[in-house]
Amino acid sequence: MENIPEMINKLVNGEIKKIEVSKNDFYEFRELIVEREDFKRFRGIAQQGGKVVYEYLEKERS
Repeated sequence: MENIPEMINKLVNGEIKKIEVSKNDFYEFRELIVEREDFKRFRGIAQQGGKVVYEYLEKERS
């Protein structure tokens, strides 16, 4: 997987809609997102084969 912090920033900034994380990269990826203040905005959806697809939930607009 390419630079994980860069991928997370692209997801948060809306440059990409989702990140597919392999089971080999899962713990490294998760470790980085749980350190973030906006951790609860990340949604991980488990896939067959141990992959997880992460999306970033934008703030609700009022």
